[in-house]
Amino acid sequence: MLKRLLWLGVGVAVGVVVVRKLAKTAEAMSPGGIADRLRETAVTAGDSLRNFMADVSEGMAEKEAELQDALAEGRPIGELLEDPYDDHDDSGMGGTIR
Repeated sequence: MLKRLLWLGVGVAVGVVVVRKLAKTAEAMSPGGIADRLRETAVTAGDSLRNFMADVSEGMAEKEAELQDALAEGRPIGELLEDPYDDHDDSGMGGTIR
């Protein structure tokens, strides 16, 4: 008798867990759940874009100040205008120089 009660309890517990999991999945797949996920994704993407734009603006301001200082001091700005990430080969032979 005790063994049957134990298995009944285990069955009830498993049933509750399965029902809760299915309810959570059904909510996530409902139109409201999908809309919530899309909203969260849009907010996250918007925040990332704002942070990126702030970083770009900050970098542009730093470079502009550097160029203005060089011009004010009469230094050549050619080196300042070079792209530090440009590693392509200008020799016309193709490929990259490393």
